[in-house]
Amino acid sequence: MSTLTKQTLSHLDWLESEAIHIMREVAGQCSNPVLLFSGGKDSICMLRLAEKAFRPGKFPFPLMHIDTGHNYKEVVAFRDKRAAELGERLIVRSVEDSMKRGTVVLKNENESRNKHQSVTLLEAIEEFGFDACIGGARRDEEKARAKERIMSFRDEFGQWDPKNQRPELWNLYNARSHKGENIRAFPISNWTEMDVWQYIEREKLELPSIYFAHTRPVVMRSGAIVPVNVPLMNGELTNLPKPGEEIIDLQVRFRTVGDISCTAPVESDADNVEKIVLETATTTITERGATRLDDQTSEASMEQRKKEGYF
Repeated sequence: MSTLTKQTLSHLDWLESEAIHIMREVAGQCSNPVLLFSGGKDSICMLRLAEKAFRPGKFPFPLMHIDTGHNYKEVVAFRDKRAAELGERLIVRSVEDSMKRGTVVLKNENESRNKHQSVTLLEAIEEFGFDACIGGARRDEEKARAKERIMSFRDEFGQWDPKNQRPELWNLYNARSHKGENIRAFPISNWTEMDVWQYIEREKLELPSIYFAHTRPVVMRSGAIVPVNVPLMNGELTNLPKPGEEIIDLQVRFRTVGDISCTAPVESDADNVEKIVLETATTTITERGATRLDDQTSEASMEQRKKEGYF
């Protein structure tokens, strides 16, 4: 009599399996989906999940990044490199193009462009007729994200209503939409920051260098570490120090990356993934709590932006 050996799945195996299932549901139910890829750690995990879901074939969707024009150059360079390695189509649409069209108007030249990504994203959805956008948002990131379903319905204006969402019982997902409407799908919604880093460690995923400890010029501003004199892809400098601020060289790393104007690093000596996992396990500060400056202006800011079309 043969003995059957029961395979024990790890916590990461279950999360991976769920995420792959969600990606395949989107591909099966939607006619024209797109995977949002910024070059950040969460979207890097999303690419690996897409590989496991659809290889050896091509992805059943292109990749797309909404570039503020003020993204960290290390991340943008990594974005292009990774898309080329995979041989997948990368669509880039820029907030700066929306500014030229007059659909985005900054209050002043130093205003963060992060929230204005909503306009460019909605314009790109209309341009390409996408009926689903797959992204790497997680429920543990922020209160508003915790309210959202895995298949998050958006109306014909790209708006999200947290009080009017579809039930998701027994892992049954409804991605149906009418023309003009779309779905925002979050395959790693149930993951935490620790899960992401453990998955990166397990899968040996390459990352942009700014995720690891390095020395850069910063100032202390309103209790946060703010990088200054940051070079853009065109060679210009942004995030200039304010009068009277003292510039110091500090060893830091980024826990999350976005527009330069609103993404702050943390002091750290973690220069490899193993050290980052240990650091993540012991930190008492949330991922966005001290690193996303735009989230700190208002407790309801993220929810309001999501209602207006933000991812």
